[in-house]
Amino acid sequence: MYAFVTGPLAWIAFAIFFIGMIYRIITLVRLAKKKDKVVFNHFSWGWSARSTIRWLIPFGSRSMRERPALTLITFIFHICLLATPIFLQTHNILWRERWGFSFWSLSETAGDYMTLLFLAAATLMVLRRIAYPDVKIVTTAYDYLLLAIVIAPFLTGYFASHHWFHYKTMLILHILFGEIMLIAIPFTKMSHMLLFFLTRAHIASEMGQRRGAVSW
Repeated sequence: MYAFVTGPLAWIAFAIFFIGMIYRIITLVRLAKKKDKVVFNHFSWGWSARSTIRWLIPFGSRSMRERPALTLITFIFHICLLATPIFLQTHNILWRERWGFSFWSLSETAGDYMTLLFLAAATLMVLRRIAYPDVKIVTTAYDYLLLAIVIAPFLTGYFASHHWFHYKTMLILHILFGEIMLIAIPFTKMSHMLLFFLTRAHIASEMGQRRGAVSW
C-alpha cells in the first residue's frame, strides 16, 4: 500500500491537481471573454499588482484591520498550510528521492510547531463557524468537509512523526489524505489558492482603472 500511495497514486494526484487548475483558469478566462468582455477593456496590471500585494500582506486591507483576530488566525492558517508541506525536511527528502529536486528545509521541530499552530487556527475557524450567527447561517456540511480534508493530512502527519498509534497506518493515511486534498483543490472552494489572483485582478481593475478607487 505504501508503494502505491507514494508512487502511482501520487502521480495521479499531482496530475489531477495541475491539469485541473489549468483547466479551471482557462475556462474562467474564456467565460469572462464570452460574457463580460468589458473586463478586459479596462484591465490594469498595475492596479492588479497593488491590490494583490495588499491582500497578501497581513493587515494590508481595511477589512483585515477591522478584524485583527480573524486576520491573524487566517494568515497563520494559510501560511502553515502552504509552507509546512512544501518545506518540511522529511518532505524534501521525499521530493529529492522521488522527483529529483528539493527546497530549503524546515527542521522537524519547526514543522511540529507550525503543525500545531495550523491545527489551533483550524480549530478556531471551526468554532467561529459554530459560534457566530452571521457565519453559521452561511455554513453548510460542505464547508466542514473541506476543513476536514485540509486538517486530516496535518493531524495524521503529526501522529506519524511522533509514532502515535500504528506508525505505518498513520503514515499511509497521512500521504493518502494529502493526495485527496490535492485532487479536491481544482473542484472545490480550495481552488481559490490560485483563483484568488484572478479575482483580485478583476476587482482591482474594475475599481481602480474604471473608478479610481482602491479595492483594499
